[in-house]
Amino acid sequence: MKLATFSYAGSTRVGVVRGEEIVDLASAAPELPRDLVGFLALGARGRQRAGEVASASAARLPLAEVRLEAPIPRPPKYLAIGLNYADHVAESGAETPKVPTLFNKQSTCVVGPYDEVHLPRVSSALDYEGELAFVIGKRCRHVPRRRAPDVIAGYLVANDVSVRDWQLRTPTWTIGKSFDTHGPLGPWLTTGDELSDPHGLGIRTTVNGELRQSSNTKNLIFDCFALVEHLSTAFTLEVGDVVATGTPSGVGISMKPPRLLQVGDVVEVEIDGLGRLRNEVVREPEETARF
Repeated sequence: MKLATFSYAGSTRVGVVRGEEIVDLASAAPELPRDLVGFLALGARGRQRAGEVASASAARLPLAEVRLEAPIPRPPKYLAIGLNYADHVAESGAETPKVPTLFNKQSTCVVGPYDEVHLPRVSSALDYEGELAFVIGKRCRHVPRRRAPDVIAGYLVANDVSVRDWQLRTPTWTIGKSFDTHGPLGPWLTTGDELSDPHGLGIRTTVNGELRQSSNTKNLIFDCFALVEHLSTAFTLEVGDVVATGTPSGVGISMKPPRLLQVGDVVEVEIDGLGRLRNEVVREPEETARF
């Protein structure tokens, strides 16, 4: 099942993507929550009901007529893993980590799959990182690897947009990873039962149509299930938490010379079976100042 958060006719709700259409669950099953975190909290009961109405309902809209939002617009936690592909470790000049390298992205960075990304007024060192991400579907702690699939609600595409000079000012990386608009997610959440294996998916990033990154999630050093086990050892994972699993080689900062993003660039990140993000870089608008 592909679950999307979308806006239409002035309201935002949850739908099931079927081909080039989306089933509006607010109309087809009004008893279900209208936000994806609330929907996921229902567990199997919610998915079963959504599956029933998605097959039978006439409450369908053309995908082209709705606005797809980030599936989880404000994750309770947005956790991200660095240096998780060997080729990216090599191009970064780092040592292969013995445990996952964890940092946070502030949830206010999240935008939709086709939204604009800002080139900050304080930096020109803007970079892309195409990544596989997953969403937690059950509140959990101390999850063994073999049970990790039971607590993952589904998978989606992420672009861990990074402001490199701000990222490298501090050892935690968080501030350079958390500028507003620097967390495109989507285009929808694909549940695990639609994937034979999340660790065998081709992943590609292009800039203006030029292929910059090309790898496969089988090359993750720490895979999704290992990350669930590791993270849940330390703290409770909650419904709606997003975990981005890291990027392969080909980031702009590591090219010789560096090829960082400019105003007008279009970045596309695609993962087999999960869909594609498409985000244009624009100059940060003056109206972002609020006080």
